[in-house]
Amino acid sequence: MGVLMIAANLPDVDVAVSLTDTLPVSFRRGWTHGVVAQLLLPVLLTLATGWWARRRGQPMAWRDWLLLSVAGVYSHVGLDYLNSYGIRLLMPFSSRWFYGDALYIVDPWMYLLLGGGLWWSFRRERAGHPQVLRPAQAGLALAFVYCLAMWGSNLWARQDVLRGLVRAGFPETTTFMVTPVVVNPFRREVVIAQGDRYEKGVVQFEPQPRFRPAGFGVDIGLQRPEAAPALSTPTARAFLSWSRFPFLVPDPEAPGQRFFLNDYRYSDSGGRVGWAGMQVTVDAPRR
Repeated sequence: MGVLMIAANLPDVDVAVSLTDTLPVSFRRGWTHGVVAQLLLPVLLTLATGWWARRRGQPMAWRDWLLLSVAGVYSHVGLDYLNSYGIRLLMPFSSRWFYGDALYIVDPWMYLLLGGGLWWSFRRERAGHPQVLRPAQAGLALAFVYCLAMWGSNLWARQDVLRGLVRAGFPETTTFMVTPVVVNPFRREVVIAQGDRYEKGVVQFEPQPRFRPAGFGVDIGLQRPEAAPALSTPTARAFLSWSRFPFLVPDPEAPGQRFFLNDYRYSDSGGRVGWAGMQVTVDAPRR
């Protein structure tokens, strides 16, 4: 159990980057989540477990430890891929981001299915009931089916959005995102890149997917001449290497000098709201 729990969290060792000056979003879900890490981390954890077991005089179970390490690491990477934040699967050979867009980042239904099954099994164990693992196994199976259903329904929703965009005169190569929202698995949020703007939309399953524009959006603003010095800073470049739908809005309290850089996946049109946003400032010229 200890090996499996450590393995399932091991790729997130890159959270330590928060202790440095590196912008966390530009580093995370990269080196420790890519193909090389997927091969090395299970082996390293197995060796560390063997060293710990030898120190404590415990029997060796190399095969079991390796299988559990592989299961934990790959389940972590797979679940990270399924949300809109994305993952750089090909690191260190490529920094390209991959997005499953199938689950909300913190999906309450996954917690309910997995946590509910575990809680029920604990209750059975305390009551001395036989086959205590059945509820936990059922919760795991249902969570797997839920992931498949969300992934398949999202592909279905994407097709409906693309048809709607083509009917509206958009080219088939239009960049857009269809991603789940919190709590409601029958609804999707849509972000569409349209020239120098992002537009929002929504898909509702009724029971077939039905795409509707939301009627609002935001100017991308990255081409503002006055913002070029701020966007050329290392922090801004690092943010742009991570963001999927980046946009820039001026700070009304310091026009031309201070801007808010954000990602439309996680923000409203104001630019200040959202955990991913950051402030960039144009340094005043020296005399």
